[in-house]
Amino acid sequence: MKYSPDALARLNDNPLYRTIGIRIDACADGVAHSTMTPRPEVCWPTPQPHGGILFTLMDTSMAFAALSTADEDSGCATVDCSIQYVAPAKQGPFTCRVATTRKTGRTVFVRAEIVDAMDEAVAFAQATFRIFNVRAASKD
Repeated sequence: MKYSPDALARLNDNPLYRTIGIRIDACADGVAHSTMTPRPEVCWPTPQPHGGILFTLMDTSMAFAALSTADEDSGCATVDCSIQYVAPAKQGPFTCRVATTRKTGRTVFVRAEIVDAMDEAVAFAQATFRIFNVRAASKD
């Protein structure tokens, strides 16, 4: 499944993304690309974004990559996520590149990296997501 420009615009128009400075740029067939220009409010106590902000960028970007492998009426939940911070996040904007590595039934395995404005690695992550039917889940 490929997210259209209109779908991406709706996806990006949410309070969390606006507050943090996240934008999903592209998402299709298990691959996602996002950027983050962190707002000063989320860069505390230093001028760099907190690790939790980087985690949010990765987790949400990986979720949409996982969802792009599923049917339209699907949602997903993070089952497990491991992140390694390999360098300080000093120079934004930051780019998150995501690719699914395997899908078995309703389970999707995903890897991601964040690089800074100089294309230097800041963080790596791998995660597992569980796909579910949104309509069936809302009946429970």
